[in-house]
Amino acid sequence: MKKEKINTLGELKKSGYKSRGIKEELRENLIEKIKKNEPTFPGIHGYEDSVIPELERAILSRHNINLLGLRGQAKTRLARLMVNLLDEYMPVIQGSEINDDPLNPISRYARELVKEKADETPISWVHREERFFEKLATPDVTVADLIGDVDPIKAANLKLSYADDRVIHFGMIPRANRSIFVINELPDLQARIQVALFNILQEGDIQIRGFKLRLPLDLQFVFTANPEDYTNRGSIVTPLKDRIGSQILTHYPDDIETAKIITAQEAKLDKRQSELVYVPELAKDLLEQISFEARESEFIDEKSGISARLSITAYENLLSTAERRSLKSGDEETLLRFGDFLGVVPAITGKVELVYEGEEEGAASVALQLIGDAVKTLFPQDFPKIEKLQRPDETTPYDDLVEWFFEQSGFELPDDLSNADYKQKLDSVKPLNDLIKKYHPEISEKDSYFLKEFLLWALVEFKKLSKHRFAKGVQFKDLYGSYISDL
Repeated sequence: MKKEKINTLGELKKSGYKSRGIKEELRENLIEKIKKNEPTFPGIHGYEDSVIPELERAILSRHNINLLGLRGQAKTRLARLMVNLLDEYMPVIQGSEINDDPLNPISRYARELVKEKADETPISWVHREERFFEKLATPDVTVADLIGDVDPIKAANLKLSYADDRVIHFGMIPRANRSIFVINELPDLQARIQVALFNILQEGDIQIRGFKLRLPLDLQFVFTANPEDYTNRGSIVTPLKDRIGSQILTHYPDDIETAKIITAQEAKLDKRQSELVYVPELAKDLLEQISFEARESEFIDEKSGISARLSITAYENLLSTAERRSLKSGDEETLLRFGDFLGVVPAITGKVELVYEGEEEGAASVALQLIGDAVKTLFPQDFPKIEKLQRPDETTPYDDLVEWFFEQSGFELPDDLSNADYKQKLDSVKPLNDLIKKYHPEISEKDSYFLKEFLLWALVEFKKLSKHRFAKGVQFKDLYGSYISDL
């Protein structure tokens, strides 16, 4: 159907257009996508075998949906992507406030216009992107905001009595007729406002002041909620919950590879940053592991969740740290360094809710501990495991490296080293080079330097070396030598 050639109700009828409800529209378009094996929710990763099948089943069942999960689990993104399952264009009666279907008008304005002009009734076309409405539930939301209220100015201008239903100013929900309507953080909506949704979901009635209008609104409701909200701030009242067809639980990525895909997709990077900074895969793994560690940390409230935005903003900070360093040193390209991870601390501290013990430690201290925990978790994948307890005479692959530091007064890595000086510094530690060659003989030169620094930081975490942060860099020392110097 070529919409640009159809401008009246008569032309629409001749075209063979048939009305269908939005739930039926979503269902039929989803069926076509499934048959063609097309992705139904592109850009969503990690939900292929869990959330997406449940969401597809809910759409096929014509259900209103509640997406229940912690923050940063793509709940709103899923709801927005449902727009792709709508027809590209939808006909409406021109001038209608509530997207009246030309073949089945429900508002007084639309019915009177069709009665007056019949097949000459003008129609207009609404793109599917305009059929998505979203409201964040906050305590100040009113019934008038969502459903409508009497408009005294309209009554005065039109010289109408308050008994005339034309004085009604429709709220967001009637104006979203034949569209997807999302209410985010549903438990934050006051109970009396939730009650006002009952009839809309079930019977299609809306009641405004003294008016009871029979408006069979055609809506696909999608609600989002955080399970923690049920106890902290509010709850979904039982009758409303009973009218929501499917409640779908969302979750965080199950593995680092999925998390890396999400971060790479969502991070907002300047093209020059990507060209300037080389980022090894190990650094990307480490960044994602920080979020996994945070979700298990005793210092962080697990019920509040660790949003995927932590990794995204931390990655942006990580590259910006390396970019700033290279701009100051004058390098035209640079390698990401482990020291650059100190630049992600602000991205971590703003994304975690600390428990009492965490508050005592301090947000920055907890962030640094998460980085250290991530190092300890990933270390055995690249090097032989370091046991907590060892016999005094037992040898380890790291003895030569520890001995090298014992013989040195200290090994410093300033933050502002140029790329060439940074490489030269790490290359000067022969036992470090030997370990990399032994356990990673095929590694590229670009990746080797981050791995060398990673190994040094890991030995600090496993109490084989000590690390001291000074104003412009980091100093690594033999563990016992640092004890002596502190005496």
